Amino acid sequence: MRYRNLPYFCIMIKLLRFGVFVILLLRLEGNPLISDDRASQIIEHKGYSVSYNETTRLPNWVCYELTEEETKGTCKRIGNFFPDPEVTGPQADNEDYRNSGWDRGHIAPAGDMKWDEDAMLESCYFTNICPQNHNLNGGVWRSLEERCRDYACRFGCIHITAGPVIGAMKNGTLGNNHIAIPDAFYKVLVVNSKGKYEGIGFYFENVAGHKPLAEYARTIDEIEAITGIDFFPSLPDSIENEIERGYDTTFWFFRD
Repeated sequence: MRYRNLPYFCIMIKLLRFGVFVILLLRLEGNPLISDDRASQIIEHKGYSVSYNETTRLPNWVCYELTEEETKGTCKRIGNFFPDPEVTGPQADNEDYRNSGWDRGHIAPAGDMKWDEDAMLESCYFTNICPQNHNLNGGVWRSLEERCRDYACRFGCIHITAGPVIGAMKNGTLGNNHIAIPDAFYKVLVVNSKGKYEGIGFYFENVAGHKPLAEYARTIDEIEAITGIDFFPSLPDSIENEIERGYDTTFWFFRD
């Protein structure tokens, strides 16, 4: 993943004898690690990184950071969708979605890319798009996107990883390019709050529904078990385990 302003994990160790602090700086560096042999082409775009699966014609994961400053961007959303010029194999096109009843759902939302025209364009590449239930796309999925912008403003920066869960493909495939229709979607969030990092996962079935966001919350460990992806392989186990094994409901679902 390309990092522009991603914050550091800060662990402060007080040396009592000298009365000073030593600060160990750790970063969320490196891409998520897939535990199986599924197809994966890593593509680094300006606004996000993606693991593209030419078998499903979908991303395995999309990850990026969003800062408070970036939420204030003014670039206009692009209404069209385009093939990703970096892809070396087959991919989706607009005809696959035409009259299908499925939305072209962004994984990294266009609303997070308003800070740069190139990033906005890249958010409309089909490597960042999945067949998504219309009600989900415009409902709780969108609500979480908006809440992520709130988190970026509240904490200065947020690290986001998201993607589809293929599952049993109960809805089959889409179009002449045989795009897999995901059974569900996930999103994993990490923020730094006063030197402590907090993490949470979300899991959404690819169906209509609009329950409170808290009802879709999962631990990151649970999302890793569902997806077969290690989201933070470069972190020391002690820190990784801390942010992945649980989440603080009152922290994430604060009242504005």
